[in-house]
Amino acid sequence: MSASLDAPSRGDPSLLAPEYVRESRPLRAGKADRRARARVRPHRARHREARVERESARTESGGARGDRRRHRRALPVSGRRRLRVEGGAFGAACASRRFQLVLGNGSNDVLELATQAFLRPGDHAVYSRHAFVVYPLATQARGATGIEVPARDYAHDLPAMRAAITPQTRIVFVANPNNPTGTWIAPEPLRAFIASVPRRTCSSCSTRPTTSISSRRSTPRAPRWIAEHPNLVVSRTFSKAYGLAALRVGYGIMDAKVADMMNRVRQPFNVNALAQAAAVAALADTEYVDESRALNRAGMRAARRKACARSA
Repeated sequence: MSASLDAPSRGDPSLLAPEYVRESRPLRAGKADRRARARVRPHRARHREARVERESARTESGGARGDRRRHRRALPVSGRRRLRVEGGAFGAACASRRFQLVLGNGSNDVLELATQAFLRPGDHAVYSRHAFVVYPLATQARGATGIEVPARDYAHDLPAMRAAITPQTRIVFVANPNNPTGTWIAPEPLRAFIASVPRRTCSSCSTRPTTSISSRRSTPRAPRWIAEHPNLVVSRTFSKAYGLAALRVGYGIMDAKVADMMNRVRQPFNVNALAQAAAVAALADTEYVDESRALNRAGMRAARRKACARSA
């Protein structure tokens, strides 16, 4: 990808994407679409009011059909918009126009979008052995070559991964904590590794079981590093600490120009309304996250005691 070689001098991470991605049109509603919606909106409103009046009696009866309608009306009108502005990392990322979010059908969908936007046949992707299974699958699906680096004690060997980066490498995957082994990279070596990755390469840091489970003192502030490293994509999930694995909702935080490339290959309806509503509620449910953290710490202490008893 010759266009990506001058990306550092231009400071434009979108140049990491192939030409056919950069030349594709972003999905936006045109003026004709907006005018058509404006004409049918009053008509829809009249029919909606009449329908609500006809169904009010059946809804009050408490039947299954009424329950479904009540649940449907409880969903957010624009859950995607609310997810972009409410709570935690979302609010921090959206505070600056330079950073944007890309929502996914689970964080693995965000990883798939990254490979779809930045990998093409002949490119390389680097990842660790015993890391998340989506890394080699998504790489192979794009016709790219995966470079699997041997692990060190079932953890990422960052110096070996840096040595494995070639001029053809376009994505480096890092899972922290690693899935499925659970090994953890401290903030300092992780940030140093990201700084060592060439600008012609996109660094994907997946905090898959979400850092909310881990100790707050050792949690990397990877989203804050994007200003310094615009080729960094941080993906996170609602599956673990928030308990929403079956609903499939995750997100990526990245430079706005990187998000633009990923949104050009993203399906327009990749996160369903129920998952969006649950994610909005989960952001406000800090008590559940605190309970998850406490249970995790108790489980780790019990596992250590059991291991020490066996070795004694």
